[in-house]
Amino acid sequence: MDSTRDLFVALARRYAFADLGALAPAAEIAEVCEFGQRLLSLDAEDFAAEAREVPADLRRRARACHMPQTPREQPRGALESLRPAYGLLLEVIAVRWHRRELSPMIAAVHIASEYLPLLAFEPQLGHAGDPARWPVGLSASGSRFGVIGDRECDHTKSEQSATNRTLRVSAEPSEGWRAYFDRQHSQVAGALGVCVATCRNPCTAMDWIEPEPRADLQSRARTALAFAETPLVRLRHAAPVGHGFGVPSPEEVLDAWERSRAVLDKNPIGTAALKEDGFPLPGLPSLFSAIADASIEPATLLNGVSEHIVTLLERQP
Repeated sequence: MDSTRDLFVALARRYAFADLGALAPAAEIAEVCEFGQRLLSLDAEDFAAEAREVPADLRRRARACHMPQTPREQPRGALESLRPAYGLLLEVIAVRWHRRELSPMIAAVHIASEYLPLLAFEPQLGHAGDPARWPVGLSASGSRFGVIGDRECDHTKSEQSATNRTLRVSAEPSEGWRAYFDRQHSQVAGALGVCVATCRNPCTAMDWIEPEPRADLQSRARTALAFAETPLVRLRHAAPVGHGFGVPSPEEVLDAWERSRAVLDKNPIGTAALKEDGFPLPGLPSLFSAIADASIEPATLLNGVSEHIVTLLERQP
């Protein structure tokens, strides 16, 4: 029995929640493993699912990363602030790196790149891009935000469709709300970045932000958009989670990140990526913090789940 327990403990400490859940000696352990696997898989729709065997603090921190499934759901989770979700993303990236699961690691990096402009906008919005709380100024007189077919707007057709939808989706049924988040919310994030940072024909959509904070936001949003085009993020298209069949090696990932750091080193925000902060991809937490204008550290959610499972295993007869 001791050797079996040692195996289970080793699986827990390796964050092998799916494997351990299938072998779990008790239903309560299987339930905690399912909770941990949802976090590791970044299944943000189900972070708030009931898990009575999970300590309340871990459930509360997971709910902070949860994406609301209805327009009026409370609390607002990742729509209130993306900072907890980015902490979890960093923890997942580190765990996947140490497990040498590089395809899901790059997938997590890609998810981070898609929503990074919203992380930049959070200080100005006062939330993380909640469609129920967009500022009135986005639709002010002279704004092209959400106007479909306007040829003066720098948004692509899909971005125009997404921005148009985001202005009215909070009045839609829950099914429409979920469909919007599945397909269009990340495009809205990118569109906002374009509005404030790279638009060649600025309209009045960003006039609700005062000039000084807008200049700061412009720098942070431009760096967020640049991150999405880096060699590291582009690795996704060479992995099974993208459009090809190759899996990058650790050496290829580190090389892509070094080239990405050089690309980002164009302003004080991007230069944060050069910091040696002890992360497997050195400088990534520092870069996210600079873009957010707030401290973003790797979370300890997965570690907390792992330690709780070990405690439960040690109680087993």
